Amino acid sequence: MPATPTANAPVRRASAPAAPELGDRPVRLKRGEHPTHSTLNGFQRWAWKTFRRRVLAKPTDPTLEENLVKAHMRVRADEYMAQVYGTTVIVGAVLTVVGVFLGYLFLAGGVFLLGLLVLVLLPVIGWVGTFFILQSMPGSKAKERGRKIDRKISPAMSFVSAMSSADVNVDQIFKELGRQKIYGEVAEEAAWITRDTELLGVDILTAIRNGAQRSPSKRFQDFLQGVVTTATSGGQLKPYFLLKAEQYERENKLEMLQRVETMGLLAETFVTVVVAFPLFLVIIIAIFAIIGGGGQFMIDVLWGIVGAMIPLAQFGFIFFMYSLAQEMV
Repeated sequence: MPATPTANAPVRRASAPAAPELGDRPVRLKRGEHPTHSTLNGFQRWAWKTFRRRVLAKPTDPTLEENLVKAHMRVRADEYMAQVYGTTVIVGAVLTVVGVFLGYLFLAGGVFLLGLLVLVLLPVIGWVGTFFILQSMPGSKAKERGRKIDRKISPAMSFVSAMSSADVNVDQIFKELGRQKIYGEVAEEAAWITRDTELLGVDILTAIRNGAQRSPSKRFQDFLQGVVTTATSGGQLKPYFLLKAEQYERENKLEMLQRVETMGLLAETFVTVVVAFPLFLVIIIAIFAIIGGGGQFMIDVLWGIVGAMIPLAQFGFIFFMYSLAQEMV
């Protein structure tokens, strides 16, 4: 059996706790080839050197480690947390200085409400927001990979069923699937299964079972677990592959129809919520500012609506529509 690692299957830099799991098992490479290692850049090395003691004082979060593997982020959990601390300190300090400066300018110019908002929100976003956003980023990337896998799983299963109809072995099916870049993250998952069999010497069923455990897509997990169950129970894989290909094709058509209907509903909602409602609100507040009391406060509210509410609503709607359109590709 040739021991050629696929290009999509990077070898993670091993940490100390991983050594007992591998034991004395040899990692097979072609003559003259060397495994690639995940290296830290300059900023990551500085963050690890600065916050190493703080990070190692706490036990490693298993959920973070699992999300890093599912997101294919080649960094250990403790190294990533050090990077989070370093980025939070830098971004928090910069946004605090910017918030104090802009808040002072707005307060000096008489825009009290907007000045207080900028003075409070920018430091909070810089310190608290940056930390929680970066901490949750591996989970978000894992979910994004799961959505990409779900989008490509239907044509990938057609490829798998076609190769199975030609009586190709299971390990060769996943090897060829890992070489097909057109299937995106599905090919990446298949390449990792091939890496386990050809580089680490794991048998194909164990590699598929491990691939199901680290895959961020529930549908792909079910498919891989079904392969293991069918093979170990003595069933035939060819009918199973054909059945899953038909199932995913039907599900893909239903999901496309639902997304189109959702986009049509959002287009109608945009006219009412993002266009008409802010326009009426601006007119009403302007009238209150002219004929009622608290004119300066109403002007500040009007500035907040025009400067923050309307642009954020527009960009939020554009981002949401873009996300739905990307899922249809």
